[in-house]
Amino acid sequence: MNTVELKNTSRHYQSGSLVVKAVDQVDLHLKKGDFAVLAGPSGSGKSTLLNLIGGLDRPTDGEVYIDNELLNDKSDEQLSRERLEKIGFIFQAYNLIPVLTAYENVQFIMQIRGIPEKEHREKIMPLLKELGLEGLEDRKPPELSGGQQQRVAVARAIVLEPAIILADEPTANLDSETAVNLLQIMKQLNEEKNVTFLFSSHDPMVIEIAERVISMRDGKITRDERK
Repeated sequence: MNTVELKNTSRHYQSGSLVVKAVDQVDLHLKKGDFAVLAGPSGSGKSTLLNLIGGLDRPTDGEVYIDNELLNDKSDEQLSRERLEKIGFIFQAYNLIPVLTAYENVQFIMQIRGIPEKEHREKIMPLLKELGLEGLEDRKPPELSGGQQQRVAVARAIVLEPAIILADEPTANLDSETAVNLLQIMKQLNEEKNVTFLFSSHDPMVIEIAERVISMRDGKITRDERK
């Protein structure tokens, strides 16, 4: 079953008198358990394509499906619910809430979903331990390193076991050793829990570890290879 399906999907922008084809007539199918990267230079359309899949942007043409549900016709409120229930986001800027602890940043997404509080600790603590954050759960983001903050962001993204994790340049602000460790953790989650990942990156380390490389240029997919 396809976790993600794009059919002849485009996103065009008007820039003065020019039409910018950020994503242009893309067809894409991602299956459950894929560990894939959108690779290409800056301006190739990678981030825009992630935003379309994540319901953060609407296509100019074509169709976007998550778990066989069409996103195009959903209201903003319905899209918010879809993102909350089916999509995990990992941003290069982490997007953690600075006044909340690591535990509370992960817990926050569970509170929004209305998960009973008695279930919070039993889900969050093993996950933080698995991500190497045991003992750091009471620290706030400014008290954590960049790599630790990114791991908190990973925990927040996967705690509710979404259909897909979208990661936009997840290693961009990390040193090489931290980036390698983070990628290994995400690969382990993919293998052990069958979590579907789609990265946007031009980092050679991300491209190397991905099992599927989807190359983009000028808004189009130029190559799609499984290793």
